[in-house]
Amino acid sequence: MTWENDLPTVTSKDGTVVGYDSKGSGPAIVLVAGATQYRAVDSTTPVMIDLLADRFTIINFDRRGRGESGDTGPYAVAREIDDIATLIDAAAGGKAGLFGMSSGAVLALEAAAALSEKVTGVVMYEPPVDPDQNSETSWQEHAEMAALAETGDAAGMMVKFVTGVGMPPEAVEGFQQSPAWADYEAVGLTLEHDYRIMAEATDGNRAPERWQRARMPVLVIDGDASFPFMKAGADWVAAALPNSTRRTLAGQSHEFDPKVLGSVLAEFFGR
Repeated sequence: MTWENDLPTVTSKDGTVVGYDSKGSGPAIVLVAGATQYRAVDSTTPVMIDLLADRFTIINFDRRGRGESGDTGPYAVAREIDDIATLIDAAAGGKAGLFGMSSGAVLALEAAAALSEKVTGVVMYEPPVDPDQNSETSWQEHAEMAALAETGDAAGMMVKFVTGVGMPPEAVEGFQQSPAWADYEAVGLTLEHDYRIMAEATDGNRAPERWQRARMPVLVIDGDASFPFMKAGADWVAAALPNSTRRTLAGQSHEFDPKVLGSVLAEFFGR
């Protein structure tokens, strides 16, 4: 663990510097962000952290290529798993629970399967798996993002992403003209990472056998006000795990209430 510009960092296995912050005391929980999410733009997660910090040590980090974290190519999911392992060892005393949001939930599960001796439990909020989308389509979507990343078209990648999740054209145009756009465009290239995570997770239209190594308790959550495919996706993921529990939160969408989800995390990790 080191400090750069008064902010804590760790150095991952491949030499990438990963920025993070830690708050609270007690059993550690590492938060794994979803697509486009990082500390400089995320106003929701800090509310949840404040609600949990009296009982847990909460470690919130910028995934590689975002915010205070560097990046080392070529990208591989294994490199992000190494980042999480380094954080668990350096900032959490060698053991931690994981909370993952959206595509970060799938990354958290991949990390749990690879680091089973370090991970005590996992909470997955809305892993964005669409069981009706075939593997070939997932890989094609990744290839399109990877091609844009090769040309450095971060803006094009962000537009493609927000359009794909249903943002209307007029809203996309307004987003590009807003003060927030620069901070999101800055992490546009990392969208290829998330598309790669999802393509690998659903390769061959089946859950990976490696997930069977995640034998710790795993809670898979969706919200009943979210995208229609999220429930089916959460069911699909939970059915593939050896020790999973499913839960649907009333009134919650993909943009969750941090007080509601914070209470769920406190119950799960406080057992």
